[in-house]
Amino acid sequence: MSSVTIDDINPKVLKCEYAVRGEIVNLAQRLQQDLQENPGSHPFNEILYCNIGNPQSLNQRPITFFREVLALCDHPAILDKSETQGLFSADAIRRATEILDQIPGRATGAYSHSQGIKGLRDTISAGIEARDNFPADPNDIFLTDGASPGVHMMMQLLLSSENNGILCPIPQYPLYSASITLHGGTLVPYYLDEATGWGLEMSELKKQLEDAKSKGINVKALVVINPGNPTGQVLSEDNQRDIVEFCKSEGLVLLADEVYQGNVYVPEKRFHSFKKVARSMGYGETDIPVVSFQSVSKGYHGECGKRGGYMEVTGFRPEIREQIYKLASVNLCANISGQILASLVMCPPKPGDESYDSYNAEKEDVLSSLARRAKTLEDGFNSLEGITCNKAEGAMYLFPQLHLPQKAIEAAEAAKSAPDLFYARRLLDATGVVVVPGSGFRQVPGTWHFRCTILPPEDKIPAVVNRLTEFHKAFMDEFRD
Repeated sequence: MSSVTIDDINPKVLKCEYAVRGEIVNLAQRLQQDLQENPGSHPFNEILYCNIGNPQSLNQRPITFFREVLALCDHPAILDKSETQGLFSADAIRRATEILDQIPGRATGAYSHSQGIKGLRDTISAGIEARDNFPADPNDIFLTDGASPGVHMMMQLLLSSENNGILCPIPQYPLYSASITLHGGTLVPYYLDEATGWGLEMSELKKQLEDAKSKGINVKALVVINPGNPTGQVLSEDNQRDIVEFCKSEGLVLLADEVYQGNVYVPEKRFHSFKKVARSMGYGETDIPVVSFQSVSKGYHGECGKRGGYMEVTGFRPEIREQIYKLASVNLCANISGQILASLVMCPPKPGDESYDSYNAEKEDVLSSLARRAKTLEDGFNSLEGITCNKAEGAMYLFPQLHLPQKAIEAAEAAKSAPDLFYARRLLDATGVVVVPGSGFRQVPGTWHFRCTILPPEDKIPAVVNRLTEFHKAFMDEFRD
């Protein structure tokens, strides 16, 4: 037996939680194994995972052009074979050749510069400029293994004690609470307004900031997730301007989680990056620190396992930039396939390119299907007694509220469980549908929710709705007051 005990573990690690892969998912995995070993042992024949934004695990196909370029970069010897011209599109061959020429040694198995391959950062910067119509500097780009390492890097940079705080939206993506805990800071909550479609009210931000200051907490930064996770809202540009002005006046770093920028489903809303909004207000490079996070895991591409992403770091003094670079250097570099994918996501085929029509068709097929799935789930939830659900304007999730009978809440308390965890566990046992209890994302005290992804294959969405409907009706009857 190891001499290491739980008392020897860093208490910050013990305190840290990550609900997206927590208790319910562990139970689901055991149920899945039981189904394989003992078919027919449960009232369902498969587990329907609605817990995590992992599109390709749920049969979303990768974008052909992206995978062609990756394949050619990883095995450049086939570029010289005659058969390649018939198997790969001409623009994929051209892009792969350009990328390989930018990689030292033309080898995707080699380390790169700690910020990422310079030529790929040039491409990403050009993509940001095309998106925002404002200049972007490749030296501001730090390529990362998904967006999460960038978040950890900024928390490590900004937090030195529990007297340092980060304003975070509630509900929030648990990466933020976990990373703040691990790096020894304090999460300062600001509550999104469910009644206004998860609106971000400036009065709430100001109130929570003042409350934190009164407790001696030095608030360093504001996290904004747009489009929202787990709540699915898309901020208006006017709201974003107010947020930028708030950060400017309070001296806060604006940490903009923009990984769902490719997932907007309503015609009346558009994604605007916070850097673009700040520049449109006349704030330049030295006026306000803004860090924007992007990932290849979301959008229409869903390349979670490739671990690609970047952060664009603007508005910091040179001596602070040196410290950020030092943190990046400790990790050596992001993986090269993820770096390549990040450049492809930000600079995909253009009209006139051979792959453009097929690329655009694949992209629109994914996004239109996600929009339909979101609407079907939203309508299904809102048809049920005791559930209300806001519209998913973007991202990959719905976050319905459970209005549970008092008897159900008492039963949960008797089971020493949060009511939404109690509900989610019962739902899983009865139906095989996996959702994440809202308590894992934090929520207004006394309210209960769950997060459900819109990612199961479109032909399985009716089964999700049917299973949940049947369960929910029986649950409400069992615990009716």
